[in-house]
Amino acid sequence: MLEGIVCFGNTPVSPFLMGRASERGIGISFLTERGRFLARVVGGASGNVLLRREQFRRAEDEVAAAELARAFVGGKVANARSLLLRSLRDHPDAEGRDALREAAEALATSLRNLQKNPDLSCTRGIEGNAARAYFQAFGCLIVTRRSGFPFTGRTRRPPLDRVNALLSFLYSLLTHDAASALQAAGLDPQVGFLHRFRPGRPGLALDLVEELRPLLGDRLAIALINRRQVREDGFEVRETGGVSMDEGTRKTVLKAYQERKREEITHPFLNEKTTVGMVAHLQALLLARHLRGDLDAYPPFIPR
Repeated sequence: MLEGIVCFGNTPVSPFLMGRASERGIGISFLTERGRFLARVVGGASGNVLLRREQFRRAEDEVAAAELARAFVGGKVANARSLLLRSLRDHPDAEGRDALREAAEALATSLRNLQKNPDLSCTRGIEGNAARAYFQAFGCLIVTRRSGFPFTGRTRRPPLDRVNALLSFLYSLLTHDAASALQAAGLDPQVGFLHRFRPGRPGLALDLVEELRPLLGDRLAIALINRRQVREDGFEVRETGGVSMDEGTRKTVLKAYQERKREEITHPFLNEKTTVGMVAHLQALLLARHLRGDLDAYPPFIPR
């Protein structure tokens, strides 16, 4: 099982490549140059109808959906907190250390609240509170003094600053990779547990992305800024106030994203060596095993 392919703008894709990708279970996503999704090409659905029927049944069951939603949110909060604590260890004298500690404690509280087995509505509330605390301190992760990368909070549709434009682009890439992984595992990327039914929204892909954002999105965005791999003048500000990357910056980010996916890690649940890029596929398979009844619970990806 391989990773998904993302094509931007007018990138030509030969029928031969499409055929080979389909045979190997690789999805091809087409995006505009600004990262807006256009279309996705996938092969025949794998898995079996019983797996997807169980997915639909649990998505309709509030109690069953809440159990899986808590796992996705727990993975997201734990990984976000680890990113904050890592920054505190690496930069103990940074100006924003107090804000980072406060946010890390707030996320620890969120994790304790999740252990009380809240219902679906309360789980969403915990996730929302954790996200606010996290993004209030997120700008403190930028340790280089760069006035061109201010961050006061998460904005989207459109992103209103360079950091948000970078995050939105990376989240978009990650969502398409997650959708391809779920499709290859025989699951329906549209039917989620935390993200409920909405036409045109890949709910289950967004569920899976939650626990992977700190690993493949947030951490990479911060590294690109702190290492000066992206520049202030590599972004375009439109008349509406929205911000997007220019072509050169987009290529830099894509290259860094692919390099990050090739890095080796040890999967904490499987205890096997793999690459960062394979994590979404492995998590999709673990979710499928749980839905089939082979695993008592879904184990979110939380690196040691």
